[in-house]
Amino acid sequence: MADCSTSMDFSGALQRLGEDDPSAAVAKAKEQLNILDNVSLNIAVTGETGAGKSAFINAFRGLDDDEDMSAPTGITETTNEVTMYTHPTMPNVKLWDLPGIGMPNLKADQYLKKVKFETYDLFIIISSTRFKENDVFLAMEMKKKHKHFYFVRSKIDNDIHSESRSKTFDEQQLLCTIREDCLRNLKEVGDPEVFLISSYDLGKYDFQNLVDTIELELSEQKQFALVQSLPVCSLAMLKKQKRRMEKFIMLFAIASGCGGFFSIPFLSLAFDKTVLVAFYTSCHHAFGLDEKSIEKLSERVNKPVQHLKLPIKSPLTLALMDKSKLVPPIGPTCPVTSLENLLDVKHFVKRFQNATQAFNHTYSVLSQGLNDMVNDMTEVLRVAGLD
Repeated sequence: MADCSTSMDFSGALQRLGEDDPSAAVAKAKEQLNILDNVSLNIAVTGETGAGKSAFINAFRGLDDDEDMSAPTGITETTNEVTMYTHPTMPNVKLWDLPGIGMPNLKADQYLKKVKFETYDLFIIISSTRFKENDVFLAMEMKKKHKHFYFVRSKIDNDIHSESRSKTFDEQQLLCTIREDCLRNLKEVGDPEVFLISSYDLGKYDFQNLVDTIELELSEQKQFALVQSLPVCSLAMLKKQKRRMEKFIMLFAIASGCGGFFSIPFLSLAFDKTVLVAFYTSCHHAFGLDEKSIEKLSERVNKPVQHLKLPIKSPLTLALMDKSKLVPPIGPTCPVTSLENLLDVKHFVKRFQNATQAFNHTYSVLSQGLNDMVNDMTEVLRVAGLD
């Protein structure tokens, strides 16, 4: 992957923030980071009974169906009331499991009021067969109210497995047939896109396309929340995570590299270490280098955790793994330095005469750290066979 640019200058950063005064720019950068940290994203998952809503919610949150925080799944309707599930590492991202609209005690014309329709930023309408009258009804109502909605045809892995026994089986042809069948039942909605998904393997089929489509229709702050909350299930998703983090390096560099400079000039301690740690920790989780993500990847590809950790080489990734209690590979070529000591070496031993020097150095170090983690995760995906 190409390195992200380290040539952003301080005056250009001030210009992008719309501030001439460096002190005001620092305050604005911290304010924007605070907004990013607190922005909420509410995703409603709806559809007929048994469509696989709960399985999708679990997969989106990077959880298995049998984990403590997972939404209950089953062959019968498991959601009788609106149920909210927070994301394990992004608590401001909430997925709402809505009752199946096909339940006998919940008719279509009562549905929107019961589920508090206006609460959500977007809707995922899921079907495990073809989309039916109730699905079309929901989409038409959402269209009237200018709400974003997306049709997801779930359980594609079941269809593939069922049809694969046929001598004339052609996977691409089957996917095309399923998509066309769904679209025939959605003519009233206009010209919607249907995303084919397996909740048990998000790296296949249309999940990446679904994410790309949703992202385009959200504000920048909500885009950040969306992408940060997604499991890294492919190299394409890792690249998306990287591009999203690159957009915000400038804010972290101003907030950290210049945050204390104006009150403590000429001192190397004019860095806000908590901002640096927040950026690196955020990347660490987003890229799937944390303990739980590595373990889940190990289970998914049926390879030992230790094999997936072996290609991890950068001191920063190793320090973050150590901090998060994911024991890194230890050997003569992989010494582990604590995150605090690593930041001291990279930042606090330096002295700068002005905010421009502090910004440039911090921007460069953050960019390099980002690239180091991306390169490590790229190697992990390669070992996992997902490159």
